[in-house]
Amino acid sequence: MRRPPMWQVAAAGLAVAGAVTAAVLVSGSGGGTVKHSAPATAADGLRHTAVDASTGSCGRGWIRPRTGTQVFDLRNTGANATEVYLTDPHSGTVYGEVEGLAPGITRPMVVDLGSGSYAFKCLQEDTDAVTGPTVVVPGTIPRGPAAVPVTQHDLIPPTLAYQKWVGDRIGDLGRGVKALEADIDGGDLAAARRDWLSAHLVYERMGAAYGTFGDADGAINGTAARTPGAVQDPDFTGFHRIEYGLWHGASAASLRTPAAKLVGDVKALDDDWSQERMDPADMGLRAHEIVENAEQFELTGRTDYGSGTNLATARANLDGTEELLDRLNSLLVPRDPGAAKLAAALKRAEADLDAAHHGDTWTPLDRLAHDRRQRINADFGDLLEQLAPVAAIFDVRRTA
Repeated sequence: MRRPPMWQVAAAGLAVAGAVTAAVLVSGSGGGTVKHSAPATAADGLRHTAVDASTGSCGRGWIRPRTGTQVFDLRNTGANATEVYLTDPHSGTVYGEVEGLAPGITRPMVVDLGSGSYAFKCLQEDTDAVTGPTVVVPGTIPRGPAAVPVTQHDLIPPTLAYQKWVGDRIGDLGRGVKALEADIDGGDLAAARRDWLSAHLVYERMGAAYGTFGDADGAINGTAARTPGAVQDPDFTGFHRIEYGLWHGASAASLRTPAAKLVGDVKALDDDWSQERMDPADMGLRAHEIVENAEQFELTGRTDYGSGTNLATARANLDGTEELLDRLNSLLVPRDPGAAKLAAALKRAEADLDAAHHGDTWTPLDRLAHDRRQRINADFGDLLEQLAPVAAIFDVRRTA
């Protein structure tokens, strides 16, 4: 799942997708020339400017620069697909982008421009980047949303550090599920319920690694279909299979096989982890996805098989998000003016979840006061909004 750039997020409410102005006229076929006219206000109420996005004439057509929210209608007159960035030619900061612009196609780029120097950069497949002419927008108007590009190389150190942290947590997970198995083997189901939650929360804190876990994630933490008898499916295994039994009166003897399988699946994950490689390009997106999944599955109770611990799981998910953001912090703070607001939103959501924690127990979702549940839902909605730019900032871009 790919997140839109933050300048597109900011302009998402503008009905400009697919707009093509009459200022773009193509003569001939294939790689013909583009004839430009002066910028014009289109039906969407925004000023449109036709700009060439081929490497041979990258950025040509922008002749009357101005500030404010506007649309560049980018036409690829070249023979190959290209990416197009609107940049500050001195710092490399990106103010807008269009990806995968096919030959002969026109697509809009929505931007909010302040005063300063800009240049289009065109990156055709299998060729070096070409930077077009510098255009100076006059005045003293502050610039709009932007980000200095993050490269794959930038993300390798935090990814390796996070992967090592996950490896250590898998070790903790292994010890936790063995304790759970020992409780079940000994017939102490009260202790099993306590150790189930402890081990499950260890797993839930590693959300950014689930994609790298592959099939192991389904075996360890998969859910059953919402149909009658689905919990009896032999393919329903892992934490939630044991949760269902522990909170629905199953005997210790009936849970020994699921517990042994969980221990085996965690051991297999631990044995394989040193050979796995997380994709650095996924790091920023995962921070958003962890909270998105918590909102979708935990705050709705869809993953509750009897324990009533969805809020504990959501709190562990926030721990995982915070761990990931800590690894990315040195890259994020210089690029995201809203980093402090994001940190405050995360702390607010954590505090409101902590209010539902009482010693060894958590308030089940269906016992939360209505206003408390609304507040937690609002916290997560705000947090997702603050995380959207993070996914955009860490979307790896070519720079040359």
